[in-house]
Amino acid sequence: MNWNEQCVFALRERKLFEDSWHLTRFKELLDCYAGYAFFTKGLCKCMYLSAWDEEHFCIMLEMLMCMSLGQETSVGDMRINGDRMAENQKDAQVHIYYLSNAFLDNEPFHLDENADIPADIRYIIERALLASQAIDELPEPPQPL
Repeated sequence: MNWNEQCVFALRERKLFEDSWHLTRFKELLDCYAGYAFFTKGLCKCMYLSAWDEEHFCIMLEMLMCMSLGQETSVGDMRINGDRMAENQKDAQVHIYYLSNAFLDNEPFHLDENADIPADIRYIIERALLASQAIDELPEPPQPL
């Protein structure tokens, strides 16, 4: 089993995909971009998070297409964009961008139990943190030749 298959298997085994669309969007991102020099476990976690819905999937897909066309070798520019996007959020979704940034920085993310975050956003964050643990347990993804 290659790394992509191991990753999908680990997430499926823990029942971390909300529906077949979530799985399909995630697999599409993973299959298209896991072979690039900028791919990391942190980016994989962001892929899982962005695959949650069509809107965030499209945002991620656009960023990844630009990165691949520009032959990026790191997620540095994506991280800067994450800060900009967080600054423009007017609602609790800002926490999703904070989580994405933590993933890209390979830093822990702690959700404040007392934060005023709607149940649906809190649920997404909690699921993404479980996916993050599953991805962290995998070996490092292979680097492109």
